[in-house]
Amino acid sequence: MDKLARMKDLVGILKEASRVYYQESSEMMSNLEYDRLYDELLALEKETGVVLSGSPTQSVGYEILSELPKKAHPSPMLSLNKTKSVEELAAFLGDQPGLLSWKMDGLTIVLTYDHGSLQEALTRGNGEIGEIITANAKKFMNVPLSIPFGGRLVLRGEAVITYPDFAEINARIPEGEEKYKNPRNLCSGSVRQLDSSVTAGRRVRFEAFSLVEAEGKNFVWNHEAYKWLKELGFDVVFYRSVTADTLPEAVKAFSEDIAANPIPSDGLVLLMDDIAYGASLGRTAKFPRSSIAFKWADEQQITHLKEVEWSASRTGLINPVAIFEPVELEGTVVSRASVHNVSIMKQLELGFDDEISVYKANMIIPQIAENLTRSGTVRPPKYCPVCGEPTVIREENGVKTLHCPNEACPAKQIKAFDLFVSRDAVNIEGLSESTLEKLVDLGIVRKFRDLFYLQDHRSAVMSMEGFGAKSFSNLQAAAEKARHTTPVRFLTALGIDGIGPATAKLICRHFGNDIDAIRNASAEEFTAIGGIGEVMADSLVRYFRDPANAAMLDDLVSVMDIRAEEGVRVPQSLEGKTVVITGSLLHFPNREALQAQIEAHGGKAAGSVSAKTTCLVNNDPHSASTKNKTAQKLGVPILTEDEFIDKYMPEVFA
Repeated sequence: MDKLARMKDLVGILKEASRVYYQESSEMMSNLEYDRLYDELLALEKETGVVLSGSPTQSVGYEILSELPKKAHPSPMLSLNKTKSVEELAAFLGDQPGLLSWKMDGLTIVLTYDHGSLQEALTRGNGEIGEIITANAKKFMNVPLSIPFGGRLVLRGEAVITYPDFAEINARIPEGEEKYKNPRNLCSGSVRQLDSSVTAGRRVRFEAFSLVEAEGKNFVWNHEAYKWLKELGFDVVFYRSVTADTLPEAVKAFSEDIAANPIPSDGLVLLMDDIAYGASLGRTAKFPRSSIAFKWADEQQITHLKEVEWSASRTGLINPVAIFEPVELEGTVVSRASVHNVSIMKQLELGFDDEISVYKANMIIPQIAENLTRSGTVRPPKYCPVCGEPTVIREENGVKTLHCPNEACPAKQIKAFDLFVSRDAVNIEGLSESTLEKLVDLGIVRKFRDLFYLQDHRSAVMSMEGFGAKSFSNLQAAAEKARHTTPVRFLTALGIDGIGPATAKLICRHFGNDIDAIRNASAEEFTAIGGIGEVMADSLVRYFRDPANAAMLDDLVSVMDIRAEEGVRVPQSLEGKTVVITGSLLHFPNREALQAQIEAHGGKAAGSVSAKTTCLVNNDPHSASTKNKTAQKLGVPILTEDEFIDKYMPEVFA
């Protein structure tokens, strides 16, 4: 293939990979592979002197196709040139002081303030035109809505979701829905929502990294601007002041902090501290000359592929996982790496016993960097590894994935069973997911009601590994105990989208714990409950009107003893107290649901903080929000949701 033909191929591949990554929050290749192809294209452009139309080496963002309103940036938002060499970083800095900070892996946002209040928020978009996301930015965890500065202020930063918040959000996803793949994709989708209430529940944070304009202010140093932004209430990216001499030590310190850094990062950024000097350097068509990105030179090891394991999920998606001879990377031994999808597997041309190079993406996540053999002998399985039914390959947004279309596949049922028997649901003590898998594989459990007839399969259960007469007796006793349950536990156990213990309590209380009344209720009746919106009401009605669900419920009701706990009275622990709620919630679907619980406990839910406020509930007690500042000024306690529940209503999730 001649060089120009190869360049055309590379432009097409890289543009499609960028489109899938930025617009669809998906992946058709690893970051390392993208960088490798990008560098190949850049080298060919320098060698031939030809730059093709649409080359990603000339673009700085993504083509905007969303329904969000658009607006042009006053000046282009450029991307950063990059290096993997500490020596090149030092040469870039020369004799100037610099600031070395995390290169955050999220979505770049521009915030504009005027007269002390947030006026506008824009995404970077394609560098020329961004999307207006002002309403969404106001739902970020830590963006000040008002600041103690009356002039015009423009700053840039990164919208991010931390690793702990990402894990917590994934853990709260209702059964039957697919988990999010990584914090960056979740953040991108959260920031660019048409409905800001969705953004509010995603725990998005803003980390400032650049002061663009501050009316009447003339800072000499970037570190002075950072300090001033902190005083205004903004969170600023963590940075270290460096010189060319101290740079290697600082890079080493950052590398040692990667595992403890809660904010996703894909490298570092070196910025000239002297603002005027940095501006004097100018820019290229794509890059500013005042800053540069540093990408980790990932430690790679050569190993051999042993097999590709196909992991079926409850959504029907079957993901390939590479199993290879163990190697040590970044101080830990690894032997597995997700291949993500069929497209990446085919791109790598994986084959059994192939010699592969592996690394940890961002020094954390094991990935295949390159296949040195490329035998291409691995094929997607024609049959589901769990149920044995034929699989199908689906293509969406240029990415091919493997699926099991069988709705009765046990892999799709395990999580539903696991939720049904969980502690907040009917609570069959000691019945683990692994035991459920064995019961399903043996055909003992096919429906929820089968869990209460294990005595009919005594010998089969006792033949399972780890089971004897005593363990079977304990399991049967736990199932019999769980058969006698409450309406709240029963409703929670069904796994209806968005219906957890708190919402189930609201519904059962409204309908007097009458399961039949709940099953036959209309959407209007559900929306009459504080905390239940139209989306959730429609979900409930669809669930109960579905013929298969109706038959399953008839089955369960006939074998279970569902009764409200007698003499249960909601403690009036908040009588005479006033509570204000702000920010996103973890345990309740929305503020209305928590407000309903406050009122049920005898309290009053108010909208603003005053001297009469008992406490402010905020899961980000250190935020610079107006309500937090008012509470601090008045001496009103600020409690996280968990602290509030533990203090005033511990029985809610007991």
